[in-house]
Amino acid sequence: MDPNPGIFPHLSYVMSRLPSLTRKNDSHNSDSNSLQFDIEQPRLPPPSDPSSSNTTSHHVNITDPKLLASMTRTIYDVAQTRSMLKVIGERPDHEAVDNAKAKLADLDAHLSRQLEEIVMSPAPSNVAPIQWRHQQAQKEKECRKLAEDEKRVYKAVIQLDEMHDAYEKLLHDAEKRLVQIYSSAGEATECVGEEKPGIDDEVNEEVVGILQKAYGHGMERIDLSNRGLRMLPEAFGRVSGLVVLNVSTNQLVAIPDSIAGLQNLEELNVSANNLEALPDSIGLLQKLKLLIVCGNKLTALPDSICHCKSLVELDASFNQLKYLPTNIGYELQHLEKLMIFLNKIRSFPSSVCEMRSLRYLDAHFNELHGLPSAFGRLTNLEVLNLSSNFSDLQELPETFGDLIKLKELDLSNNQISALPNTFGRLDSLSKLNLEQNPLEVPPKEIVKQGVQAVRNYMTRRWVDILNEEERSRVEMQEQEQMGWLTRSTSWLKNVSESVSGSPRDPKESYLQEQL
Repeated sequence: MDPNPGIFPHLSYVMSRLPSLTRKNDSHNSDSNSLQFDIEQPRLPPPSDPSSSNTTSHHVNITDPKLLASMTRTIYDVAQTRSMLKVIGERPDHEAVDNAKAKLADLDAHLSRQLEEIVMSPAPSNVAPIQWRHQQAQKEKECRKLAEDEKRVYKAVIQLDEMHDAYEKLLHDAEKRLVQIYSSAGEATECVGEEKPGIDDEVNEEVVGILQKAYGHGMERIDLSNRGLRMLPEAFGRVSGLVVLNVSTNQLVAIPDSIAGLQNLEELNVSANNLEALPDSIGLLQKLKLLIVCGNKLTALPDSICHCKSLVELDASFNQLKYLPTNIGYELQHLEKLMIFLNKIRSFPSSVCEMRSLRYLDAHFNELHGLPSAFGRLTNLEVLNLSSNFSDLQELPETFGDLIKLKELDLSNNQISALPNTFGRLDSLSKLNLEQNPLEVPPKEIVKQGVQAVRNYMTRRWVDILNEEERSRVEMQEQEQMGWLTRSTSWLKNVSESVSGSPRDPKESYLQEQL
């Protein structure tokens, strides 16, 4: 909730320094409103503190009253919003927001059906038309009220998420304004410390040169890997003919939104940086086929990544992802290779089962608790690695046997005690790793004999289960037939006894003769 120093360096610095300056000035002027600001934010550590970084070394001295007043006004809204968000709570997670939106859609659809039934219902003949319209209006009002009461909770979740979105935008705007203030005041104020000349200046010159060359010659490939870059210029978005961009192994903390201008980009490699988020504008890269974002600090992929419908390979491994976008499987229909290992993903969205083109899936070293029940729909999957989910992964769905093209499977270092009964149907399976699992089905001696022995054992087991189910079904049918005959015989006997024990009038005698 607090501004991240890596993404908002100026904003974090100013919000850290203003409290100490506020208290010092308050002793002289207790009526000053412009300086009474954000006193709950901790101060920067003193220069003597070994944990203190050189964060302030490149900032303008903010003791100038005019400059301080401008900064205070700039971040006033940020402080107010931050205080409010601390009261109403943390941002809801991605799945909670998606579920809330789905629930609202269901409630709206249900309400629409109810209102349609009310409108279309015929008026009874014994009720006056005016009275009938009044009754219908009352029913409609009650339906709407009930629907609104149910929707209130879900709307609150969505509104809270939108408030956090607005807060993020507020941070970006404040950071931009502060950058402008620093730029305009740089020559008129003292600098805190001296900025070290070095590799950054050389890199910037190199980047400028590459950009100039790209404009003039229409370059399709740019490789800026391992250059120590801390930022990527917005001007990259104007190299519209770019097809391949590699900025891996740098110190980037953000990718500019202008990347959306690279309409012909097919390969983007931003691996091994310090990225905590990807821009939403990445979803505008309609021709993107290869996206490598591994080795960063991403906690989530933007929902807009689902709009990159040409994507064939996605490597988001070695991050801090907790989930995948809800609709990722519905949209990325051409994705063939998905690598998300070394993350903190607890479950797959059900839409993953719709990735019919997926051939390679590596999700080892996560926190997976299981797979969606329809996982067997991934009928083109050839390589699957679910190893090292440790105590979290305990079973596989029965549809697992539908992965008819699966060739390589790694389930090691989990807590699987039994393979699914359909496992024997994996006819293409040639490589299998089941080490470090408390397996009981199949037994360990079968596992040691190799993948073919495991498949044969599971096939025989499946056949035995089917035969047993068939025997149970036949026995059940026989019992039902015997029960029907028993009930019929008992009924006839009761009728006969009832007739024989009743008075013999002419009609009953006739019935008795017929019986």
